[in-house]
Amino acid sequence: MVDIDLSMVNWARAQFALTAMYHWIFVPLTLGLSFLCAFFESIYVRTEDKQWLTITKFWMTLFGINFAIGVATGIILEFEFGTNWSNYSWIVGDIFGAPLAIEGIFAFFLEATFFAVMFFGWNRVSKKFHLFSTWMVAVGSNLSAVWILVANGWMQNPVGMIFNPETARFEMNNFSEVVFNPVAVSKFVHTSSSGFLFASLFVLSISCWYLIRGKHLQMAKKSIVVASVFGLLSSSFVAFTGDESAYVVARKQPMKLAAIEGLYKGQTKAPIVAAGILNPDKKPGDNQEPFLVEIKIPYLLSLLANRSFNSFVPGIDDLVYGNEEQKIEGVASKINKGKTAINDLALFKQARKENNNKKAESALANFKKNQEYMGYGYLNKPEEAVPSIAIPYYAFHIMVALGTLFPVMFAVFLFYAFKDSLTRQKWLLPLGLISGLLGLIAQESGWAVAEVGRQPWAINGLLPVKIATTNLAATNVQITFFMFLGIFTLLLLAEITIMLKQISIGPEEGVLK
Repeated sequence: MVDIDLSMVNWARAQFALTAMYHWIFVPLTLGLSFLCAFFESIYVRTEDKQWLTITKFWMTLFGINFAIGVATGIILEFEFGTNWSNYSWIVGDIFGAPLAIEGIFAFFLEATFFAVMFFGWNRVSKKFHLFSTWMVAVGSNLSAVWILVANGWMQNPVGMIFNPETARFEMNNFSEVVFNPVAVSKFVHTSSSGFLFASLFVLSISCWYLIRGKHLQMAKKSIVVASVFGLLSSSFVAFTGDESAYVVARKQPMKLAAIEGLYKGQTKAPIVAAGILNPDKKPGDNQEPFLVEIKIPYLLSLLANRSFNSFVPGIDDLVYGNEEQKIEGVASKINKGKTAINDLALFKQARKENNNKKAESALANFKKNQEYMGYGYLNKPEEAVPSIAIPYYAFHIMVALGTLFPVMFAVFLFYAFKDSLTRQKWLLPLGLISGLLGLIAQESGWAVAEVGRQPWAINGLLPVKIATTNLAATNVQITFFMFLGIFTLLLLAEITIMLKQISIGPEEGVLK
C-alpha cells in the first residue's frame, strides 16, 4: 500500500477548496452579467435611447472589474493541478487537459479578443459591430464554462477513455463521449443558468440600493425590469436543469444523492426531505435515526431519482454494505477486487521488466477482470467511500430553499415595476438589497454539493483524492494555503472597494467614454 501523508492531503484539499470558493464568487457573475450587458446594449441599439447607453456602460464597468479579478483566481486554480495534484495530472492529464486546452485556445481567446473592442471600441467601431463584440464576449465567457465543466463532468463520471497498463495512465479514446457526457451537459446548463440568475440578483441588489437612496431612479427601475425578466426566465430554467441534474446524479453518483438527502436505508416510494436537522452522531451501519427533526414529502425522491413513484432509491448503507435483493455490490467486495487489480498490475509491470511475456500476458488478463475496481483498492475500509454527509445535505437544502425564493421575488419586483410603485415598497427594497448576497450563498452551496458530494474520489470510482496528490511536505502546503488566503482576501476586498466606488459614482459619470 502507498504511504500517504493524510495531513498533506487534507491541506491540499483545503487549499484547492479555498481557491475554488473564491474563484466561484466571480465566475457565475461573469457568465450572467455578460449577457445582461448584451441585452442592455441591444435595447440601446434598437431604441437609440441614450439612457440605455448610459445603463449599458455602467453595468459593463462592473462586469470588467469582476472579470479581471476572476481571471486571476482562475489561473491560480489551474496551476494547483501541477503543484499539489501532480499524480492526478499524470494519471488523467491526457483527458483532463484536453478540454482545458480548448478553453484557453478557443473560448478564452474569443472572449479576450472581443473584450478589448467591447471596452475600448466606443466611437471607434460601428454600433452594430460593438454590439456584436459584446455578444461575442458573452458567448465566449459561457464557452469557457462549457470546457471547464466538461473537464469537471468527466471527474464526476469518467467516460470515453481506456486505461493503459504500460504507462498506468488513463487515455482518451472517444472525444465526443467526453464532451457529451450526461453529467457534463447537465452541469453546464445548470451552472450557466444559475449564473444568469445570480447576475440578475446582482443587478437587482445595486438597483435597490439606488432606489433606497433616491438616486438614479430611472436607471435603477429600467435595470430592475430587465434583470427581473431575465432572472425569472433563468429561475425557471434553473429549476428544470436542477431536476435533470439530480436525475443524472441518481444514475451516475448514487452515493452523492444519498448524502444530499441524508438517506441511509434505501426505500421504495422514497420521500424527499423538505427540511430537517441531521443527527450528528449517526454513522453508516448503526441503528440510530438519521434525523433529529424532519419534514418529508412522500414519493418525491423516487420520482426525482428514477422518474417513478414506486421505484427503489438506494441509501448509504445499501451502497456501502451491499443489498443482495436490489443487486447492489458492497464496497468491501469492490475493495478486494481493487486490491487484486493493483497486485496484478504490479505483477504485469514486473514481468515486463523481466521480459517474461507469458507471465505478463497472464497478469494483464487477470488485471482486466478487476480493473474497473482499481480505485477501490486504495481504500482501507468500506466507510471511506462515504462523503461528509452534513456539508452536501445542508448546502443542497439551502440552495433549493433560496432557489424557490428567487423567482417569487423577481415576480413581485416586476409586478410593482409595472405599477410604477417600486419606490413606495419599503418592505421589498431591503430584500432586493440583500438578494445579491443570497445569490452568492446559493452559488457557493451548489459548488459544495457538487464537489464535497463526490468525495472521497478525485475521479469518481477510479482515483481517490489521497492518491491524486503530490509528494510534498504538509508544511509547504500550509504555507501556500495562508499565502493564498491573504492574496485572495485582498483581491476580494479590492473588488468590493472598486465596485463600491464605481457604484457610489453612479451611471452618470466615471463610465467608459
